[in-house]
Amino acid sequence: MPPTENINPGVSTMHNKSRLALALALGLGLTSLTASADELTPVTVITTWYAQAEHGGLYAAKAMGIYEEHGLDVTIRMGGPQVNNVQLLMGGKSDFSMGYALQSLNAVQQNIPLVTVAAFFQKDPQSLVAHSGVGNDSLEDLKGKGLRIPTAGRVAYWPWLKAEYGFTDDQLRPYDYSFGPFIADEQAVQQGYVTNDGYFLAKEGVEAQSLLLADYGWNAYSATLDTTQKLIDEDPELVQNMVAATAKGWAAYFEDPAPANALIKEDNPEMADDLLAYSKDKMQEEGMLLSGDAADGQYGIMTAERWEQFFKDMVKAGTLPEDLDWEKAFDLRFVDALYTEE
Repeated sequence: MPPTENINPGVSTMHNKSRLALALALGLGLTSLTASADELTPVTVITTWYAQAEHGGLYAAKAMGIYEEHGLDVTIRMGGPQVNNVQLLMGGKSDFSMGYALQSLNAVQQNIPLVTVAAFFQKDPQSLVAHSGVGNDSLEDLKGKGLRIPTAGRVAYWPWLKAEYGFTDDQLRPYDYSFGPFIADEQAVQQGYVTNDGYFLAKEGVEAQSLLLADYGWNAYSATLDTTQKLIDEDPELVQNMVAATAKGWAAYFEDPAPANALIKEDNPEMADDLLAYSKDKMQEEGMLLSGDAADGQYGIMTAERWEQFFKDMVKAGTLPEDLDWEKAFDLRFVDALYTEE
């Protein structure tokens, strides 16, 4: 679920304080006791790609009955290369969708009433993968060197790399969604996804490193939960329950991923157990969900200040116009309700 697309070649326990905060928030009028099947509200959510650990919070909430406890009968639909999440959301084929910050800001520019109501990845897993020991150890080292970047990346983080690190378009090389050319050329660098780069390359016996763009200033929210302004206006309680249950699902996933992983493998039978384990561990190791504003276990939290900074970065990169009404891209009230002391 990067700010482009979740395509990659081949493909913690909460703090006591934060667990208490979340438990209290979930109990303070945000949910009710488990409803009977005929009382549940049907809800559909679309993920960003084929089922994987990066969707673990949704699958945990489904597998462990957390959505049902919040009065929701949730159907999880997988995304993929032929799935247009925004189109399906706006067309009423889904109620929620996983997304990313730039997509939400672009929606404002295009007058599409898509709104982000939670941001579960505080760090976007998007990376650039380079061989170890050849001098490509930082983004600064990559200036002037050939980079294999797909089309989606060229309209997302590439303008930012040009603005912040002086990269130029003549560095761009074709990208075929394969590690083959990378393995064959030790000077090759290409787009990756930190939660599975190392897994696939280790299988090929290749020593490489993932340069996580988030560690270099790319501060886009990822794995966002998006919905429509219409649903927010008509049924804010449903939106609140979806946000609360998904946050609780992510906490549950890191405590016991087994129930969610079983559902993930039902939807995506090609998913390997060791990849699920690798990705889960990498999400924790890198602080994907619990870092920055979420460091105390505030799953899904987002702030206007960070949205504004990312917007300004995109204006500087020439990606968005300076006069964009960027605050329309998100609604903080639902995550704020989870963590605001009563």
